[in-house]
Amino acid sequence: MPRDTRCARRGAAPVARSVRLPRDIWRREIRGLAVTPEALAALHARAFTTPRPWSAEEFSGWLVDPLAFLLLEGDAGFLLGRAVAGEAELLTVAVAPEARGRGLGQRLVSRFLYQARLRGAEVAFLEVAEDNAPARAVYSKAGFTESGRRRGYYRSPGGHPIDALVMRRVLADGAAPPST
Repeated sequence: MPRDTRCARRGAAPVARSVRLPRDIWRREIRGLAVTPEALAALHARAFTTPRPWSAEEFSGWLVDPLAFLLLEGDAGFLLGRAVAGEAELLTVAVAPEARGRGLGQRLVSRFLYQARLRGAEVAFLEVAEDNAPARAVYSKAGFTESGRRRGYYRSPGGHPIDALVMRRVLADGAAPPST
């Protein structure tokens, strides 16, 4: 059974879980949720056009990476991150279109920062499309600041180049659980 780490206040139901994923994850359910590369890819496709959605094969590769971790927000959202050598990277976050505006993305990012620090990261990074104002607002609220730019890193569905903003946040000493 995968390890289930809860971040909720004492006595409250968990709002997100960090899960160590076994190699045969595509045959597993976690607390009744079908967590498969196909399910993650389907939600990712509903959440993204730019950057392009990830495939089930891409998720399969990340799910067996021992440095990667997956945070779930029921079946409405997830975040995939990794931590290595004192650095954490937010690889992708997806929230179902009908679940947006409820704070799920903010909770996932907060959980990511907590889990990154628990895994020894001192700094966290991410990339976000310059034209993704809602995501940029979530990351800014979480303390990320722009530290670089990758010109033309993404392509719109019409083929137009979109810059990626590299954002960075130094993680404070101590790993205080995020508020729910």
